[in-house]
Amino acid sequence: MTSPADLSAIHGLAPVIDSLPGEAVPYRLADGEGLRYEVDNQLWTVIARAADTGGLFDAAFVLGPRGAAAGFHSLPDHQRSYYVFDGCAQFWLPGQSRILTPGDSVHVPPGVPVAYRMLGHMTKLLFWSAPGGALDALTNSGGEVASRVYSADGTAGVHRSPEQLFAPSAASAHDLPLVSASDAWDDVLPAGVEGYFLRAHTGDRRAWPDSINAYGARGRTTGGRYFSVLTLGGKLPYIPQHFHRQHTENFFVLSGRVWLYANGVETLLTAGDYVHAPAGTIHSFAFDAHNTKMLGMLTSDIFEKFFDVTGEDTDDVVHTQGLINPGDMMAKLGAAAADLDLEFVGPPPERTRATDL
Repeated sequence: MTSPADLSAIHGLAPVIDSLPGEAVPYRLADGEGLRYEVDNQLWTVIARAADTGGLFDAAFVLGPRGAAAGFHSLPDHQRSYYVFDGCAQFWLPGQSRILTPGDSVHVPPGVPVAYRMLGHMTKLLFWSAPGGALDALTNSGGEVASRVYSADGTAGVHRSPEQLFAPSAASAHDLPLVSASDAWDDVLPAGVEGYFLRAHTGDRRAWPDSINAYGARGRTTGGRYFSVLTLGGKLPYIPQHFHRQHTENFFVLSGRVWLYANGVETLLTAGDYVHAPAGTIHSFAFDAHNTKMLGMLTSDIFEKFFDVTGEDTDDVVHTQGLINPGDMMAKLGAAAADLDLEFVGPPPERTRATDL
């Protein structure tokens, strides 16, 4: 639990903008910002390191052309998730394969091999790994580049084996067959920690007023290290200002527009933008475009039941406008807030920037 003194210090910090802070403080990265490295003609843009997250996780965007690939490899101590943000990619787990499109994901426990191949130009993947440290070898390599796109002629970027890319995480390469892709629908979360694929907007779904939340990973599937929620919603006002003592929230926009308020600073997020809000960050958000999609990655899993408590279980994959009374949602939240690592500190913020949008 974060101490009161630490919380007070975090409350007063404006987010660092478009650079990695090197400490666990709020920060915001626009699409394309971060530390960039060319590996096998893929551009790895590191957006979170152990140093930036208090050791909780690493994250990077991986951008590549059709044919860019990584062979089977495993990490012994890291739980990983890959989300497709743009384009199309084929992923393999041992004995199975899927072709994934935007919003689809694959989740890889420690010790389980994974491989991928990009099937479209400008394919973009989100790489997430917990705990932190998996990308230390890359960020300590001294090979940072200025480019924000991979080489047009396909020749740039050093070759790194998995052992080199992820050292000192004791990565292992595996000689496994690349089986044909199945068209299995993959819409159910497993009961425990195992490798699995999941299609966008499936999994466990909870309806909110004018939006719907779909769990992509839950604590039971990640060993309690994190959970993820893909939210699809219409235009929505700011929620009340609040903070958390025991967990970190991370916001990614897949499409649409999101206004994000953090410690008094309001910023507009569009596709590919990212905000890291560590414990103690006073924050709120508002959707500002129809059918906005936002991915939340939260670590640890302590806040997971928030969506179960405030939402309604549903089999729908899109929201129904006006289906749920917001007052009912807030009543449920008020009754359970004490157990949710959630502290309200003020009303919803007032929009101050670009109010004509």
